[in-house]
Formats: sequence, C-alpha cells, structure tokens
Amino acid sequence: MKAHRITLLAACAMAASLSMAQTPAKIKVGLMLPYTGTYAALGIAIENGFRLQIAEQGGKIAGREIEFVKVDDESDPSKATDNVNKLVKRDNVDVLVGTVHSGVAMAMAKVAKDTGTLLIVPNAGADIVTGAMCAPNIFRSSFSNWQPAYAMGEVAIKKGAKKAVTITHKYAAGDESVKGFREAFEKGGGQIVKDLSLPFPGVEFQALLTEIASLKPDVVYTFFAGGAAVKFVKDYAAAGLKKSIPLYGAGFLTDGTLDAQGADADGLFTTLHYADSLGTARDNAFRLAYAKTYKMQPDVYAVQGYDAAQILAIGTAAVKGDLSKKAEFASAVEKAKIDSPRGPFMLSKAHNPVQDIYLRQVTGKENKLVSVAIKGLADPARGCKM
Repeated sequence: MKAHRITLLAACAMAASLSMAQTPAKIKVGLMLPYTGTYAALGIAIENGFRLQIAEQGGKIAGREIEFVKVDDESDPSKATDNVNKLVKRDNVDVLVGTVHSGVAMAMAKVAKDTGTLLIVPNAGADIVTGAMCAPNIFRSSFSNWQPAYAMGEVAIKKGAKKAVTITHKYAAGDESVKGFREAFEKGGGQIVKDLSLPFPGVEFQALLTEIASLKPDVVYTFFAGGAAVKFVKDYAAAGLKKSIPLYGAGFLTDGTLDAQGADADGLFTTLHYADSLGTARDNAFRLAYAKTYKMQPDVYAVQGYDAAQILAIGTAAVKGDLSKKAEFASAVEKAKIDSPRGPFMLSKAHNPVQDIYLRQVTGKENKLVSVAIKGLADPARGCKM
C-alpha cells in the first residue's frame, strides 16, 4: 500500500513536471514609458494600444502569455540608462517597448544595441535610432522626426508660403523636426527667417510669441506634444497670432490634446501618419474596439502601441515563440506588410515605417483628413549601416 502511494505520488509529480514543461514561459515585455509629467497621457495611450492588440490575439503570442514589467521613464534622459538596464539586467525582459521622449529612446537604443535585446520604439522619432544607431534588433512602429516635418515643408510651399519661423523645445525631437521642415521648405524655394526654441519642458512662450509677431513670417512651423502643445496653441491664439499668421505643425501638436485646446485649435493644419477620419474598415474596427475597451477615442499614440504589438507578434510567430532567433525574427518583420489602422505599411531596411503622411485639419474635436500629403514616404536613414 505504501509502495503504491509512493508510485502514485511519483506519477503525479512527473505529470505536473511534464505539464509545466509543456507550458511555454511567458514573454516578458518591458514597458518603459512616461506615466507622469508632460507626456503621461501619451505613455498610457501607447500601453492601451499594445494591450488591445494582445487581447485581440487571445492574450498570447505564438502560444506564450505576456508578462508586463513597467517603468516610468519620467521623460528624463539622465535616468534612462539606469532604467533600461534595470529592465534588461534585473528583470531579464525579452523585449523592450519604449518610449516617447527622443532623448530617452536614444539611451534605450544604445543599451539594446549593446546587449542584443529586442527593442520596439512605439513613438520617439529620433532620426538616429533608425539612422546611425540602427541595428537588426531595433524596430520602430511610429515615425522618424523627419517624416511629418518634411511633408509639412512641402505643404507650406504648395500653400504659397515664402518665409517661415520655426519654434520648438530645444531637444533632439524638436531639432530634427525643424531640420526636416527646413529641408523641404528650402528645397521648394522658401526661407527660414528664424529658428526659435526654449528648454524642455518649459512653457513660457510669451517672449517668443512677441518675437514671432515682430518677424511677420508667412507661416510658423512648430513641434510640440502633450501638455506643452496644449499651452502653446492656447497662448498662440491668445496673442492674436492665429488670425494673422497660419500655424502649421507636426501632428503631435493636436493629437491627444484637442479636448484641452478647445476652440483655439480649430482650423489648424498638421501632418502625420494618422488621422481621426480615415474611414477605412480596418481603422473603424480599431477605433470601435479601443472606445469600447477604454471608454475614450484612440489617437496616434494608441495606434503606434497597437502596431508595436503587431510587430512583436509577426516576429514571434515566425520563430515559433523562440525569441533567441533574432535574425529570423528580423527577417520576418522586414518582409511583412503590417495591417495598421493608419493604413498598411512596411518597414524600411533601417526598420522605420515607410508610410503615407496625411494632411489633417482640426474640425471640432477631430483631426480630419484633408489629403495624403506624401504617399509612401521613407525616411532617408542617414548614417545607417545595417
């Protein structure tokens, strides 16, 4: 009887261990996003979009459940290397997903490149990430800073502008956005009268707005996002400039910010790889699912989070869940046409989306589609040697 009990216990233990062996380990996803500060709403939207896509796949990718490890990066580049090393070395994540702030993303890209950890960037447009810092294990589901800015430079020329002033925060994203606008605007015969900037995350715009009024350009181009975008649009209108000098921006100026900007944003033109009124079956289904799940409308940040999860799913399915097969993962993603709510896109050799850039205009609480500013725009990926 005793021997029978021992045999039974041994059989149960073996069955349990076989069951455990057959259950694949969870994929550890390190979400390094801003959950406080100027960009908090953006970080939340990215996570929401990512989780929605995973939920649509039944909560698993290639049969493996997902475990999330979250870090608030506070949009602070000085803390970025420590934060990303915690995720990679302490938490042993399989994949990094982040972030919003370009300065933080550059630190993430360096660690990802040095350690070989998969990194999917769901927002930060730092040109260098898919330029000189490009790597086989680094992917972007969003844009390069150059893309919407270059498109808006072309739009401004077509609208007859000859002289422009630019204004942004003095940091990587702002600098690169202004350069992209300048490249297209000057190529079309336009002249940048002055580049204005202020330290991130400052929002004391008054002196700069006074200078814009005195310079009297045909157009002002701007790159602001989150809380700063809200304040700038309101201050621009309050200074009386909205009526006399058209304000054009990269789409982050009015994405996720329209409720707070109210009537001051009405009529503004922006360029981006997404709009609120694309009207496609794919986008309609995404918007409905997002609204049902989160009781709010999605924005470009939610789309980018959603597509970051799609990139992870495509690569993981191709390697049958074995994320150590990085070359095969990359090869599958490089060949894939990603069925995004923004419209289908593919990744360039540098792993940046090749995508349509839309001209949108604010009408009420929507960034309504006006036209396709540039179809299938690929970032030049300057300095990428992959």
